[in-house]
Amino acid sequence: MKNYIKIFLLSFGFLAASSCSLDLLDNPNAVTTSSTNLNFLLNNIQIGYRNAFNGFSDIGLRLTRMLNQGAVIYDNAVTPGGVNGVWENTYAVTLADVNTLLPLAEAQEFYFHTGIARVIRSHLLTMLVDHFGDVPYSKALDPNEFNPSVDKGADVYNAALADLDKALEDFGKSAKGTVNDFFYRGDKAKWIRLANTLKLRILLNRRLVDANAAGGINTLIAAKNLIENTSQSFYFKYGTNLANPDARHPRYQGQYTVTGGGDYQSNYYMRQFVDAKGFADPRLRYYFYRQVLEDTKNANELRCITNQAPRHYPDGMVFCVAGSNSGGNNGYWGRDHLNNEGIPPDGVKRTAWGLYPAGGSFDNDAGRAVSLGAGAGGAGIQPIMMASFVDFMLAEAALVLKTTGDPKALLESGIKKSMDDVRNISMATSQGSVISAFESSKGYVYNDEVTKYINEVKSRYDAATNDGDRLNIILTEYWLAAWGNGIEPYNFYRRTGKPAGLQPALDPNPGEFVYSCYYPIAYVTRNSNAVQKQNVTTKVFWDTNPVGFVK
Repeated sequence: MKNYIKIFLLSFGFLAASSCSLDLLDNPNAVTTSSTNLNFLLNNIQIGYRNAFNGFSDIGLRLTRMLNQGAVIYDNAVTPGGVNGVWENTYAVTLADVNTLLPLAEAQEFYFHTGIARVIRSHLLTMLVDHFGDVPYSKALDPNEFNPSVDKGADVYNAALADLDKALEDFGKSAKGTVNDFFYRGDKAKWIRLANTLKLRILLNRRLVDANAAGGINTLIAAKNLIENTSQSFYFKYGTNLANPDARHPRYQGQYTVTGGGDYQSNYYMRQFVDAKGFADPRLRYYFYRQVLEDTKNANELRCITNQAPRHYPDGMVFCVAGSNSGGNNGYWGRDHLNNEGIPPDGVKRTAWGLYPAGGSFDNDAGRAVSLGAGAGGAGIQPIMMASFVDFMLAEAALVLKTTGDPKALLESGIKKSMDDVRNISMATSQGSVISAFESSKGYVYNDEVTKYINEVKSRYDAATNDGDRLNIILTEYWLAAWGNGIEPYNFYRRTGKPAGLQPALDPNPGEFVYSCYYPIAYVTRNSNAVQKQNVTTKVFWDTNPVGFVK
């Protein structure tokens, strides 16, 4: 953390040095743009990007019922104060550092550096638009502009596309210098695939407002340079170091402590893995770790067990505990959507983040409380753009836009790649031997269970009678594969209304869904040109669906 703070302060120093000149002799000990170490600066850009992804992802995880949303009404779900951190990290740290790096790296022909920086900036710009709508861009980092006005979201998306095209140009140049690449370990070909995949993401996101989206997607498909296999999946890998700096996954940091606590899992999301297909999803024990193996009977620990499901809940809707369709008593202990009850003494009993993606424990029926250093010690990942995500995006495009490809085959491929990523990334951790021992004791064959799962989904797809139902199957599987990434589900939920039938709020009148976030309080109080939104129903430019389309 100390090193991170130093780099953060240095990045501010670089900006200041670039915006003024002195008549005095330069201090040889001072940090200036001419003495900047570009690798250190790129390191900071990559770390800032990782942190921004985590902050933005949290919003979507909670709104799409993948993680408990601790509020009663949507208007309080994402508050102006709650988004200060991700906004400031994105603008004041990461985007500022990109702007500092680009001219310095170009002057030295460090084109691999500039290509990576532009890909990161492009993705961050789309994240800003996807969550806030119109945002400052063209004047946002001008040192002479203290009150930048917003740019239209569509214009910022165009700038993001231009960044990707320029990044691809940079990757095609002969570059000087060596790069510290935290993601692809210097594999330029994989960065090229990522840049093209992010172009696919942009085109699909704006398909409701872009008549040329299908043609652009077909061009990308024909070029055959998208992320295609799990070895090309794009993610940040954490370590197990506890301090100076803390290198562990942030979800692990928040939950694997002496007293437990941390996030409440979503009852509705967990239920999908317990037995929504009629049997357990093969990823269940990787995603979630049970600290207890039976549901509590103590209302002081879980008050809702003495209550009836709310009247506005449809028949069969999950309530209070994840349970199972057969009334199982299995210890999956979370919370329902928009539940902000007080915190009882359940820190070492509630279901925790598991091995994937948080680097926690594989659930081998041990039923032990989480603890410092347990499981993989926090050596998890941030799943930013996995190969499975690409197949699900292409399946949506093929079904809805009639682009090249077979939706059913792409659906099957996406599921298989998700299962492979979860398995392979998990087996490469210190929990690999735990997984092997558990499977051996149970006679469990992972690949056989994957085949059974895929066959069940294919059967349901074949039985669907219209494209709306088929799209729901595709995006439900995307939602299940996206654990740890709330950004993509938040987007496709608003874009398509799928998955359909998500758990309602506990309160029958929670207000309208969060179609975009309020601007941060730090922005609206410090910028004289900033105008706060009246409510959370303000839509981003690519969302033409009516208010009330999603709940």
